Amino acid sequence: MSASQLSGGAMNMNPGFTKLCKGLAVVLIGGHIVVQIPTAVSYLALIPAKTITFGWNLITAGFVEQTIYGVVISIVGLLFVGRTLEPIWGSREFFKFIFVVNLLTSFCIFTAAISMYYFTMEEIYLYKPISGFQGILSGLLVGIKQIIPDQELSFLKIKAKWLPSLVILVFVAVNFLVTETAAYLPTLICGTYMGWIYLRYWQRKPEANMKGDPSDEFAFSTFFPEFLRPLIDPAATIFERMLCGRRLEPSQATKDYSFADTALPGPESLEASRRRERGARALEERLLAAERLKAEQTKREVGNV
Repeated sequence: MSASQLSGGAMNMNPGFTKLCKGLAVVLIGGHIVVQIPTAVSYLALIPAKTITFGWNLITAGFVEQTIYGVVISIVGLLFVGRTLEPIWGSREFFKFIFVVNLLTSFCIFTAAISMYYFTMEEIYLYKPISGFQGILSGLLVGIKQIIPDQELSFLKIKAKWLPSLVILVFVAVNFLVTETAAYLPTLICGTYMGWIYLRYWQRKPEANMKGDPSDEFAFSTFFPEFLRPLIDPAATIFERMLCGRRLEPSQATKDYSFADTALPGPESLEASRRRERGARALEERLLAAERLKAEQTKREVGNV
């Protein structure tokens, strides 16, 4: 059975949402209920002027939605994205990704708010409560881009690799019509970038004895249209060397890993092949689980009759 067949079948026969995602959904609901208490927001949301004192805000802010619409969108996104990523990464790695991306996104927002205050001297940047799951969710979309980049989303008629870029583009466009959405844009951008940083450089790959994803298919410039990539690549390389030091070039890294396993196909990178294999394996496991669940339900129905 091919990966494409598995992908199509899994969309119709998914066995259900994972326990971890359900638990995080409960946390989001609980966070929304708690912040209805007037003083709770100042303790749980990120308020830059108080962050040094209330350092836990860097963690709690990502799980506090202040509007019911935010809760619904966050839970739906988490459940559907999580049931694709968690079986492939594993629950421990999935939770680690969420924790790290949330913490780094909050730190970026805190730094940006302090910087904006010193540039403008407007106190709104210091005292406006900032919270929401959108940063984590945008980081998870980067995981979808990495795992199933060429999977076409039937309801949007685009490939999954464009999801993170599309979300940001939509919010930028909506910002011209509804100025209130501007508050979400920095968190979305930071969450997307931190998700990419984690997957590009830090995620451990025991099966390949490596960290990160050095493949050309996951370069920073792939978030942009083809004609902009010659302009993006030089700047991205400079930032990469500043923040992460020197690395093997993607082509060299691919060559080294391919040398260790000559049975792999030549024209594609090793990491891209591994992603497809892991995705196909996870999808097949979900299909089998769905079939077992359906068989058990049938047995129960026959027994009741």
